[in-house]
Amino acid sequence: MMVCIWALFLSCKKTGGGTNNGNGGNTGGTDTTVIITPPHENPLAATIGFYGDDWAGKTFIAPPFTTTAKPSATADATVTVDMSDIVTKVSKYLFGSNSNPYMTQIVTEPVLMDELKNLSPNIIRFPGGNISSVYFWNSANTPPADAPAKILDANGNAIDPGYWYGNNTASWTLTLDNYYSMLQQTNNTGIITVNYSYARYSTSADPVAAAAHLAADWVRYDKGRTKYWEIGNESNGTWQAGYEIDVSQNHDGQPQFITGALYGRHVKVFADSMRAAAAETGAVIKIGAQLLDAAPQSWQTATDQSWNQGVFTAAGNTPDFYIVHDYYTPFNTNSNATDILATAATVTKNIMTYYKSQVAQYAATLKPLALTEWNIFATGSKQMVSHVAGMHAVMTLGELMKNQFGEASRWDLANGWSNGDDQGMFNNGDEPGASKWQPRPAFYHMYYMQKYFGDRMVNTSVTGSTDITAYGSSWSSGESGIVIANTSTIDKTVTVSVKNFKPGANYYWYTLTGGNDNGEFSRKVYINGDGPSGDSGGPADYTTVKAYQAAVQGGITIKAPARSISFLVVDNQK
Repeated sequence: MMVCIWALFLSCKKTGGGTNNGNGGNTGGTDTTVIITPPHENPLAATIGFYGDDWAGKTFIAPPFTTTAKPSATADATVTVDMSDIVTKVSKYLFGSNSNPYMTQIVTEPVLMDELKNLSPNIIRFPGGNISSVYFWNSANTPPADAPAKILDANGNAIDPGYWYGNNTASWTLTLDNYYSMLQQTNNTGIITVNYSYARYSTSADPVAAAAHLAADWVRYDKGRTKYWEIGNESNGTWQAGYEIDVSQNHDGQPQFITGALYGRHVKVFADSMRAAAAETGAVIKIGAQLLDAAPQSWQTATDQSWNQGVFTAAGNTPDFYIVHDYYTPFNTNSNATDILATAATVTKNIMTYYKSQVAQYAATLKPLALTEWNIFATGSKQMVSHVAGMHAVMTLGELMKNQFGEASRWDLANGWSNGDDQGMFNNGDEPGASKWQPRPAFYHMYYMQKYFGDRMVNTSVTGSTDITAYGSSWSSGESGIVIANTSTIDKTVTVSVKNFKPGANYYWYTLTGGNDNGEFSRKVYINGDGPSGDSGGPADYTTVKAYQAAVQGGITIKAPARSISFLVVDNQK
């Protein structure tokens, strides 16, 4: 018999035999009283904001399992999860990805469509990246009359802009309508980047009005299908169309080089036009403006040095959210696994800290923060297509939750092999030894992260080893979910203690490890020992791999192999 009294805490007295199992519950033995503090939940952080409006609780369904012996070795680390200490509700928009116009029509690719349904990233950005700055959504192959035949590159040279079009029906590209269709068929939503740079290089009498009108017409065509809109992509960058313009072709007195203040003023024009267009269709949209994610270094351009100040000052309260991009590791550097994995925590925290400091410095309003592009820049050892990249993805997601980001879209769904320097989550057909649309290891990590992490993050700590990182969660159905990363090259035994929780009979877990190929950057991922049949990726039956299972009685302990991620769920008393 159990009698529970809710007050400032929950006092559960269990009569009959029992001993406290150290995990916040009883397993039988002498009379004992377990004090369970009820969960405390604060309002969503302003940095999440409306990205949490359609948050929904999750119900855990125990997977098929194989009963597994617990490790007998002495624990190297203890993970303590406090179910009463809620960090935040988890925004479903943190699991997003980027599509692009060069990855085929997508809806004509059933293998890819099935994988996207399984992955369920919830939000997919389009047209993504630098292409959005030369993208004309309403044309098949002809730019507007005021789009010049040449634009300036980073060195001031006149080059072919390489315009892209939303109505190009060729098999190798993606039409806007098929982007919408892909979202609908895979039950995802969109985030769209409009062509801001057109406001810079247009040769019309009023280039800003021309570009804002083009964006507003897209909102009209969209008819409420898309809520989240970005104005431009990395517009501060020297590599971006419109960073430098030929002032002899400009007719509204814009400067040669873009500034944050100029962009901020233009954001107001775009936002006014786009919101008016949304109102015509009865839609409500959210508009984002770009910021730098870190303090500019001394070698960066004058544009970068004053970018954030200019945006905050000139755009005022116009943006609904702010946008940053980060690729975590040093650019084009052959980084090792230890260095890569360490960036998940440090870089994510630094981004949020810098954002908040900039808001305070320029007396702006704290708004939702979206990391609409992220990945790693490590090159030379196939890091981007490796199991380690998958580990990094999981740890980054955990850190995004901990630091209370609103949205994040990993770059990207498909790219180009480039001897393994490929940030694509799927092989687009050019990877040796892999079938077309074979997922890379990061796919499997992100699939399991979303499937076996709860809907609220709770406070979690680790003692005994600095090689173990953990993220704890609670499910609305009552269970406790824990992600355990072993970033070292040595196997570890990990004990889990769940406080303020009444455990049920069992716990379940999946462990993802790399293979023996390609040094520390295996192109393979094994799920509870089940691996791929080819040279890369994971098991074909990843959706039906059986979990490991053991009894809670006697303690919750797992083996965390070297360089592994484990996803663990502990039953609660029903």
